[in-house]
Amino acid sequence: MKIKEKEFETILQDLKSIATEMGAKVRFERGDFKGGYCLLLESKVIVINKLSSLQKKVAILSSALTQLGAENIYIPPRIREIIDEMDESK
Repeated sequence: MKIKEKEFETILQDLKSIATEMGAKVRFERGDFKGGYCLLLESKVIVINKLSSLQKKVAILSSALTQLGAENIYIPPRIREIIDEMDESK
């Protein structure tokens, strides 16, 4: 699937909303790390490097949603396709 550069910001916001609905907190932090899903004192947290490109942020968030079990909830088909394509853990 070809995704236009200007679409990544909207996609990132959609993915962030899905993560929030699934009970995860999404944090954009600065540092020397890649990012991903983790449990922090029993809280679901997805940490994404603020300095990463939009494509990388979407890929990290897609991978984290897969780990959270996004396949078990309804996600609009276009966003589902993006998650499947961008998921870095595959």
